[in-house]
Amino acid sequence: MIETDKQQELDLRYLRMARIWAENSYCQRRKVGALVVKDKMIISDGYNGTPSGFENICEDEDNTTKPYVLHAEANAITKLARSSNNSDNSTLYVTASPCIECSKLIIQAGIKRVVYAEKYRLEDGVELMKKANIEVIYLNPDEHESL
Repeated sequence: MIETDKQQELDLRYLRMARIWAENSYCQRRKVGALVVKDKMIISDGYNGTPSGFENICEDEDNTTKPYVLHAEANAITKLARSSNNSDNSTLYVTASPCIECSKLIIQAGIKRVVYAEKYRLEDGVELMKKANIEVIYLNPDEHESL
């Protein structure tokens, strides 16, 4: 029981850090942050935004998200591809529930745990990860006292 309490405390801490990281996003409609953690070390991070070299404007004049905006999870995973780290058996902390496209990347990246803070109306990404035997945990820091 103590080990699970300690793990939940760590999970909440990393989710709060992911929320802070989301503040780097230039997106107006929704800011999402992600951290990849392995052996208690943050090995990658990401937030939603446009690809490198594009203007940092995520929405068009109708306030619709541009189709080429990358999700936080995709940014964190692709950043790993350019580093000497790998995400085998790591945990992804993300402020919002992963979509189906990001869930495919999570599976392929070898991530074994996903902890997210906000539910999304579509659950297909979560269901796909569960089907791939990834441990998926919904944990909202707002519903827990600060640890």
